[in-house]
Amino acid sequence: MALPWSCRAAQNAAGSPGNPRGPNPTRVVAARAAAMVSNPVHGLPFLPGTSFKDLTKTAFHRSQTLGYRNGYAVVRRPTVGIGGNRLQVNQLSQADLDELANSIPILTYGQPRQAPPAAFIPAHVAFDKKVLKFDAYFQEDVPMSTEEHYRIRQVHIYYYLEDDSMSVIEPVVENSGIPQGKLIKRQRLSKNDRGDHYHWKDLNRGINITIYGKTFRIVDCDKFTQVFLESQGIELNPPEKMALDPYTELRKQPLRKYVTPKDFDQLKQFLTFDKQVLRFYAIWDDTDSMFGECRTYIIHYYLMDDTVEIREVHERNDGRDPFPLLMNRQRMPKVLVENAKNFPRCVLEISDKEVLEWYTAKDFIVGKPLTILGRTFFIYDCDPFTRQYYQEKFGVSDLPRIDMSKKEPPPMKQELPPYNGFGLIEDSAQNCFALIPKAPQKDVIKMLMNENKVLRYLATLESPIPEDKDRQFVLSYFLATDMISIFEPPVRNSGIIGGKYLGKTKVIKPDSSVENPVYYGPSDFFIGAVIDVFGHRFVILDTDDYVLKYMESNAAQYSPEALLSIQNRIQKQEAPAPELDGQRVEEEPGVQDMEALIDTIQKQLKDRPCSDNIREAFQIYDKEASGYVDRETFFKICGSFQLPVDDSLIKELIRMCSHGEDKIDYYNFVRAFSS
Repeated sequence: MALPWSCRAAQNAAGSPGNPRGPNPTRVVAARAAAMVSNPVHGLPFLPGTSFKDLTKTAFHRSQTLGYRNGYAVVRRPTVGIGGNRLQVNQLSQADLDELANSIPILTYGQPRQAPPAAFIPAHVAFDKKVLKFDAYFQEDVPMSTEEHYRIRQVHIYYYLEDDSMSVIEPVVENSGIPQGKLIKRQRLSKNDRGDHYHWKDLNRGINITIYGKTFRIVDCDKFTQVFLESQGIELNPPEKMALDPYTELRKQPLRKYVTPKDFDQLKQFLTFDKQVLRFYAIWDDTDSMFGECRTYIIHYYLMDDTVEIREVHERNDGRDPFPLLMNRQRMPKVLVENAKNFPRCVLEISDKEVLEWYTAKDFIVGKPLTILGRTFFIYDCDPFTRQYYQEKFGVSDLPRIDMSKKEPPPMKQELPPYNGFGLIEDSAQNCFALIPKAPQKDVIKMLMNENKVLRYLATLESPIPEDKDRQFVLSYFLATDMISIFEPPVRNSGIIGGKYLGKTKVIKPDSSVENPVYYGPSDFFIGAVIDVFGHRFVILDTDDYVLKYMESNAAQYSPEALLSIQNRIQKQEAPAPELDGQRVEEEPGVQDMEALIDTIQKQLKDRPCSDNIREAFQIYDKEASGYVDRETFFKICGSFQLPVDDSLIKELIRMCSHGEDKIDYYNFVRAFSS
């Protein structure tokens, strides 16, 4: 009787004669899970005839294990078996999962799957900048010479791992007379006639390779090449000594031996100190002369023949001709013979007969001046070779560099010229700041907020002259620009022409300096204050109502004395007027002043037609015939007749006709407009 598939799977998992590998724990677990799915009744042995199946089940399809996500096929682990039975998934540990993933089991049916290939890395990435270097030589025949029959030429063979190319380079030897350098440029080199190319497996120490008919003997390689070849399993031969050229070695040996004299001769100096030059950095300070300057130079002292050369140091855009040398290379005399002072040095060269002492290397010391041909140079630094030479030759080890950087002078304080008295100080100062003077900046916010705001004061002139005692002036302070204007109301038969006394300008306080001027401000104007205007002293006697309101709203910027004067003025206005015989005595301005002001207004309005109905308009609103109207009605009537109430004279007349804060005497006001 044949066993069911689940029994065979369990038997194969447990081990059978056909399964030599023996029991596998993973396979046993899978077989038991399959048996439990087919036999849901637990506790019964899994034997033929004892298994039960559900007769009502009609779907025995297998669940899908392949799906698609974002266009890619993905594998899904099934959660139900055949017929929709729920699979019991065993949760394995990470170690069991790693063991199952790394093990390659032999499947029951078919050949095992091949392991996925390793990730492919291109050669130009894996072997980028990795080069094998071999030291080699080749022998070259010399048929046209009797002294040598062949020569040995040493080369370096480079093998580039990224593309298996090779190059042969011969180190350049000075004065060899042979074209040296790159003998074979980088390329893949043929190994034989069949077209095979050299590979790094063909290279080793102690072997010969033939390239383009020349046989190269590889004697050694560098450390990287040795490590790479040994890592690839190639056994390297022992290194060999580099072959030497016999003719070159023969020339190194002196043909004849000479006994060198004890004294130092020029030939030995030339051969010993060839191409050895001391370099000093110096400056020549010629600022004491007219149009002189401080310039930098480089002094070269050639040890081979004790000559000196001075080179100029040019900077970019220095405006000088590009002459590299200030003085050509020559020997420099230090002390001349007395009779050689008249020697024509500009025509003939100086010889040893005219010179007692020449400049030597010990005369050039860092930090000391040096006079060469009448020009004094100061040496402030030298190069490292010069420091080493002085330490070995003269034992001087301390040659510090002297800082010769130019220290910038302190910035000069810009001082303004003295004030000449014309215009404002700010306007005059703009001529010193720019070639084309610009208007000084103004406080725009202040001008916008205080536009058309004027503080008016009544003042008198303080003067020892008797004629000036009765003169009265109207001081106007403009809050937008901090300017002051003074107007003198004309007085009839006074002998003084009234009108504009001072135009709009800023007035400086007498106790301020010209460099830092302090101008008069609103806090300086109050009743009883003395204002000094360009040498003239004015005493403030009274103010208008707008000044009182302004001082009340800005009491913080006024002194207690100013506030007390305004308080006294308000108390004086609020006091009841004295009565005489039952009639009211009004405190009005001087009759003479009002008459003079009315006369001036009539002269100004002489060419302007005025209506005769102004008095009747005021009498209509004055029901009680008292001669007074309130301020609102007064300005309403003036607006209907288009009277110029903004004029300074008319404002002064309104102030004189005012009675208290709300009443205005229109009798005297109408007189100025009557024909």
